[in-house]
Amino acid sequence: MGMDNSKYTSSLERLDLFITAVKNNSGSNKPEETDYLRSIFLKAESLQGNAPEWFVLTKGIETALLLEEEVNIGSAAPMAELLYVFSKAGLESLDNIRKEVSDQIFVLVEGLLRVDELYERTHSVESENYRKLLMSMAQDVRVIIVLICEVLFYLRNTSLLTEDRAQEIAREASYLFSPLAHRLGLYKVKSELEDLSMKILHYDIYKDIAKKLNETKRSRDQYIYEFIEPLKRKLEDAGFKFHIKGRTKSIYSIWNKIKKQNTTFEHVYDLFAVRVILDTPYEREKSDCWQVYSILTDQYQPNPKRLRDWLSIPKSNGYESLHTTVMGPGGKWVEVQIRTERMDEIAEKGFAAHFKYKGVKGENNLDSWMANIREILENPESANDQVISEFKMNLYDKEVFIFTPTGDLLHLPKGATILDFAYLIHSRLGNQCVGGRIAGKNVSIRYELNNGDQVEILTSQQQKPKEEWLNIVKTSKAKNRIKSFLREEENENAALGKELLTRRFKNAKIELEESVLAKTIKKMQYKITTEFFRDLGTERLDMQKVKDVYLEILHHDQHPESDYETKSADTFEHVSDLESRASKEDVLTIDSNLKGIQYSLARCCNPIYGDDIFGFILTQGGIKIHRTDCPNAPQMMQRFGYRYVKAKWSGKQGSQYICTLRVIGNDDIGIVTNITSLIQKESSVSMRSISVDSVDGLFQGHISLTVTNIKDIDNIARKIKAIKGVKSVERS
Repeated sequence: MGMDNSKYTSSLERLDLFITAVKNNSGSNKPEETDYLRSIFLKAESLQGNAPEWFVLTKGIETALLLEEEVNIGSAAPMAELLYVFSKAGLESLDNIRKEVSDQIFVLVEGLLRVDELYERTHSVESENYRKLLMSMAQDVRVIIVLICEVLFYLRNTSLLTEDRAQEIAREASYLFSPLAHRLGLYKVKSELEDLSMKILHYDIYKDIAKKLNETKRSRDQYIYEFIEPLKRKLEDAGFKFHIKGRTKSIYSIWNKIKKQNTTFEHVYDLFAVRVILDTPYEREKSDCWQVYSILTDQYQPNPKRLRDWLSIPKSNGYESLHTTVMGPGGKWVEVQIRTERMDEIAEKGFAAHFKYKGVKGENNLDSWMANIREILENPESANDQVISEFKMNLYDKEVFIFTPTGDLLHLPKGATILDFAYLIHSRLGNQCVGGRIAGKNVSIRYELNNGDQVEILTSQQQKPKEEWLNIVKTSKAKNRIKSFLREEENENAALGKELLTRRFKNAKIELEESVLAKTIKKMQYKITTEFFRDLGTERLDMQKVKDVYLEILHHDQHPESDYETKSADTFEHVSDLESRASKEDVLTIDSNLKGIQYSLARCCNPIYGDDIFGFILTQGGIKIHRTDCPNAPQMMQRFGYRYVKAKWSGKQGSQYICTLRVIGNDDIGIVTNITSLIQKESSVSMRSISVDSVDGLFQGHISLTVTNIKDIDNIARKIKAIKGVKSVERS
């Protein structure tokens, strides 16, 4: 992988400026630390011509500069990233780094090295690896931010990567690092990660939206100007110091709206937002923002359902702003965000910006966020995919704000219950919770909390957690506490069951052999020994039945000739090792001549000859063929990347394939007849079934077809789309 000299030289020059700036800055770093950094930096010139080290160095330098310029969390994180890559490039030993820099910087270097070791073992996007990755990140929030910036560097420079590696990093960005950036409040970085990963994973859709944005840019800019000018004059007359900017929503967020609203680009009304940013002292921030809101709503009609007040109660990631949507010229809805310079910097740079505003509320949110991350991740016995899904859920959920009886304000995800609130206060309170009292009324543990509720928890000494509680609570903290209690109780019951079995067998003068007991447990269809003993301890399993099965197996082991069975060589069947075989083949070629491997087409995405495909090895044997854009593909790759097999079609396929088209159009008389009539005229396509729903003047139809290849689908979809009244045709 090459790296041109100009790029490398440019990075070194910019790094030199960064080191100078750090040294001149009256921050927490010692001058000798920056001198040490410069001394290693000067060695870098010796690596000219050594491409792999050049790449490592440039990646580290550009990431450090990105941290400094766009995230700005102080100099410790960029310095740690540089020392980490200098160590990777062989320019300095870890022992020397430990001696020369502060503990604060070295802890970050160690965190980055731990993550690097994980990636060297595997690049597979599996939830177990993500759990370990997050565990190492959670030790210091700045390691998370460094990793986010590394991923952003890769996505900005995909020409330096292989296509497969670029796809993999894009999936990681969309699956993990973009949500992390969102949770940290790094909205600018989050938006860029989303757009760049979309550009790689869904290039055609990205290109189409980008083209349409470009075509409408002039009219959009003119409209923003017409909207801003009268507002600008009124704010100037009121004596405010401010600036206003109009911005187009990111391509990814536009795509999200298209999907959520089931609409087209042309029908997404809020393609842009206007931001009013005030230059005002901290003590006047709230009053000035509300005054600007008053001026804005005097000028334009507001939509009362679209007011969002994050001034009074900021988001848990520190975000503060006032959002509203108003009716602009020409009857178009426009989203307007009102905030101060301080709020805007926090919105762009996240928690890092809080370091610049000591004494301003919100500083402690960083600690609570880190505590939440640890709470989710510190339970290694949880199912890993469940941990990740809960983690993602907690990242994106909206919040409700609740008061304790003493008036303290706490926040939980929307949908959280009385039981979640009890566990938030204390584990013992949660374990003994029987309900709550709100506004003088008793409510059950299932009661979903609303904004502004003042909650008193009711308890009982006789109450204890039950398994069904896991379906009541929403937060990871509550789930982990309930699981922990149930696990302890299960272990106690298992110990009781084991002691009971030993005593009963001893009384019956039956010798307890571990190997025979293991076979007994298996024959009684228990996969986990603890569950077997637990059921004995709780008397859900009959002791006499266990004794009968045990004695039967013991007799068989002592007299194996009694039911010895021979098998003919004719009936012997050898099952091939698909995973081993698949790993030795570069690409699995799907055609009628494929021998020795059973495969079938996945129903979730119905691949057709001509689609880009991959194989997925099943645990029970065989391979399932999926489209590369199958909605289940990202999850399968993340959890079971080692079972992925490259695949392609070969030869001319004579098979018939099933495909479903989703058609949306005006609910006009005869439109369905026109569609079915058109399909019947096609010699290579036959219709299997059609179902149609009609809502608010629109019809939505699902048409099941039999085709021979993807060209048939493209051809019939194009013809259906040309029918008058049809709005969209998509393959589902």
